[in-house]
Amino acid sequence: MRGVPASAPAGPPGATVWLTGLPSAGKSSVATELSVRLRASGRRVEILDGDEIRTLLSADLGFSRADRETNVRRIGMVAEVLARNGVIVLVPVIAPYRISRDNVRLRHDLGRIPYLEIHVASPVEVCAQRDVKGLYAKQAAGELSGLTGVDAPYEAPERPELRLDTHRQTVAESARAVHALLIERGLA
Repeated sequence: MRGVPASAPAGPPGATVWLTGLPSAGKSSVATELSVRLRASGRRVEILDGDEIRTLLSADLGFSRADRETNVRRIGMVAEVLARNGVIVLVPVIAPYRISRDNVRLRHDLGRIPYLEIHVASPVEVCAQRDVKGLYAKQAAGELSGLTGVDAPYEAPERPELRLDTHRQTVAESARAVHALLIERGLA
């Protein structure tokens, strides 16, 4: 029925865990490892992978600022619905603009849905060495422009719930740190 708020699900609360950082910083790797840990403890988990979202939900969008903000808003809405229904939603998405991430947080706050912003921090030089998708190489060769953190802006979180220095710790250590935070907050 329209206008009637959904009731809270029985069982443990859901949450959105937004992992933001440069391309190849380790967001998806941490999310995948964390999902294994959470599922092993009996939690319902979904990963909203940025590349999959771009292919399916946001295939109509480019990489202008407006399109990037629309993409983040769409992902935030899906995460919100899942989290409201008891799912731990892991969102390994760059989301380069602070205002876009803040707007997703605001919607979660208004709905009383836990939202954690995790900064997956790695220097651009390290990300370029990893270059898991070949983006940095294409940008250096002049085949790609608008690469976040190189020739397009990335606004790092000012007050994330957690910062992961993925150039100094393993994927397992990073996932363990996020899992510990979820436990501390009563979400895992």
